[in-house]
Amino acid sequence: MAQNIILNNVEIEHKIKRIAYQIFETFVDEDVIVIAGIAKNGYIFAEKIAQALTAISGIKVTLCEVYINKTNPNSTITTSISKEDYENKGLVLVDDVLNSGTTLVYGVKHFLEVPLKKFKTAVLVDRNHKKYPVKADFKGISLSTSLQEHVQVVFGKESSHAYLN
Repeated sequence: MAQNIILNNVEIEHKIKRIAYQIFETFVDEDVIVIAGIAKNGYIFAEKIAQALTAISGIKVTLCEVYINKTNPNSTITTSISKEDYENKGLVLVDDVLNSGTTLVYGVKHFLEVPLKKFKTAVLVDRNHKKYPVKADFKGISLSTSLQEHVQVVFGKESSHAYLN
């Protein structure tokens, strides 16, 4: 199948910067926030948001990687930081693509087991095909696609892009 580029590197960089500003506006009263990226691409996207957020604000950003078994999301979810490190803090759960909502909703469930000051979600691409009532508070692009189509985000060292195939 052919790749249809839906976001090029420049567009992704703009989306990252815009999402960072939206997060800053939402968490402007916080001294520290946690940016929690779902392992692999979600974490890479979280790192990029954290870098942009650090550049535009004085908020201290703590990065967290979230490990979710995507084929069995009900299994134990772990994070790269302890629960005490995000307890009573503002938190943004980040993933690259919101497909069915399964991964994001189980990630939300995990973080709701501890008290948080504020909790938001961010994705680069929202596919609009959800099985669960989960939404992205901050999104780069909303895309209505067929169920047979697949969105892939590639974060490269020099250049990134998102495509539909």
